[in-house]
Amino acid sequence: MITPQTLKGFRDFLPADALKRQYAINIIRRTFESFGFEPLETPALEYLETFAGNIGEDEKLFFKFKDQGDRDVALRYDQTVPTCRVIAQYPDKISLPFKRYQIQTVWRAEKPQRGRFREFLQCDADIFGVDHRAADGETIALTIQIFKNLGFKNPTAIINDRALYQGVPYKAIVAIDKLAKIGEDGVVAELIKKEYTEKDARTLLDTVKNSKPNDALKTIFAFLDAYGMKEQYRFEPTLARSFNYSTGTIWEIVDPAFTAGSMAGCERFDSLVGKFSNRNVPAVGFAVGFDRTMVAMEELGLFPAVTTTTAVLVTIFSENSLAASQSMTQTLRGAGINTDLYPDPNTKLEKQLKYADRKGIPYVVIQGPEEVSRGVVKLKDMKAKTQVEMTVEKIIQKLKS
Repeated sequence: MITPQTLKGFRDFLPADALKRQYAINIIRRTFESFGFEPLETPALEYLETFAGNIGEDEKLFFKFKDQGDRDVALRYDQTVPTCRVIAQYPDKISLPFKRYQIQTVWRAEKPQRGRFREFLQCDADIFGVDHRAADGETIALTIQIFKNLGFKNPTAIINDRALYQGVPYKAIVAIDKLAKIGEDGVVAELIKKEYTEKDARTLLDTVKNSKPNDALKTIFAFLDAYGMKEQYRFEPTLARSFNYSTGTIWEIVDPAFTAGSMAGCERFDSLVGKFSNRNVPAVGFAVGFDRTMVAMEELGLFPAVTTTTAVLVTIFSENSLAASQSMTQTLRGAGINTDLYPDPNTKLEKQLKYADRKGIPYVVIQGPEEVSRGVVKLKDMKAKTQVEMTVEKIIQKLKS
């Protein structure tokens, strides 16, 4: 017998959890599209060279192997790099500016922890082909709006510009990026490991902390102010972002009510498309950390009390009335009502009602021979424990309202 189990860092989502995920995904997708972004999908498997050299120190987290053709391949590590590959590969099919969103799974071989897994969903949006910082402002506004639409009370974009790190080695940027997690002493210790003296490490950190917004950031701040988002962002000079393709604006989304870290990672990456072609394509965008966002929504009680997407169960009075129940089901579905037909005509009505109650289906249709003869049905409200006779037209009107 096979032992039923999942790999560490991988998960099953039973209906109760899958419904919550779908609730959040639908809001995120609608928000993407409300800003004029279009969907894109890329393969789960890419050539290893697509990602190699583009991620930074975290390349050790690639799920990589040789396929049956002895090619070096890797599971999708992120969605930004494959999108840059797509833009380079299809120059005649993708016109610029290109505003795309992508909601797909990515894989990273890291140590699982709270809100972090080896297989997880990312929700990305990027603008390609625009150098003006208005594009940065638009994507930051989109990021803020997503979390507002999800129900967060005070989502805040903490914003910086990698240009302020000019002259700072990448190895130091990686250490400073950990400031929120390990504190100043921890960053200094990291820099000492990277061959800085303690004095130089503290001087570097102080210099970064005292940086001021540059003209690019001032343009972005004015853009957000004009959108009425003045209270929903702040300048954070120690924000670094460890991806080595970050070239300009960087930002993350936090909420003071959730203390486990940022819920979105975002940056400008003007040089990445050029690694796949001779085209110079500026770009800016972000990825929502979906699983951490789900943890935050759960902790803050942001999910509605929904246990099913089914509006009504049509019961089967007896095997002889199966055709009548099917006809009723088709009528309700044709009216756009999510309808479940009980799958076993030999099950007693009492058990069918228990099925509806267990699944959280709010209404049940009961139609025996007597009701069929009079052209009516009984509609049972499972929460109120009430039952009324109605015509099919009245039922449709009630359920659609």
